[in-house]
Amino acid sequence: MRKVLFIIFILISSILTANAEEKINVSFSDCVDGDTAKFVMNEEIIKVRFLAIDTPESVHPTKEIEAFGKEASDFTCDKIKNAKKIQLEFDANSSKTDKYERYLAWVWVDDYLLQDLIISNGFGEVAYLYGDYKYTDLLKDHEEIAKSKKIGMWNENIENLNKDKNNIVFYCICILILIILFILSKKFRKKTINKVKRKIKKELKDEITKEI
Repeated sequence: MRKVLFIIFILISSILTANAEEKINVSFSDCVDGDTAKFVMNEEIIKVRFLAIDTPESVHPTKEIEAFGKEASDFTCDKIKNAKKIQLEFDANSSKTDKYERYLAWVWVDDYLLQDLIISNGFGEVAYLYGDYKYTDLLKDHEEIAKSKKIGMWNENIENLNKDKNNIVFYCICILILIILFILSKKFRKKTINKVKRKIKKELKDEITKEI
């Protein structure tokens, strides 16, 4: 009896694993950003967060657009919009959705793993690993190659250029504030001087009036 139950357990586990790793055909619905998109699955529009990667922010409601955020978003959008075949693969070692109710999946475009294309071209990094996912070793290898070749977001010159731009913006804001303060201060000084002049003039007038 135990042997029969064990065999049944193995069969059920195998079926569940197979279903978890099965590729599901979907169609393009809408672009979101570099690591998120919307697809049509079983006649329902779903939002999918690409498993195991993170790209610079481009549409976050409370964060500024980060360096390479727009480029990453454009790259992803171009791949999924122009793909003739899009498939989702759910990982057996990952939950199917995240806390925002987005699906977590591997995304395949024309038989290429989209996460791998993003990492290899320096538009994202390997992140959010909460389990032993199927393709993370591949992504980590290609991330190291992208870093060593300074591709995309790993290009230090571009990173320094973005820092310089941020510094220039900061200094310009500071200078603008100083100019505004100087103008206001000048107006205040002029107003104060005029007020003192009027007061002195009034006092002199009053003194003359008293003498008369």
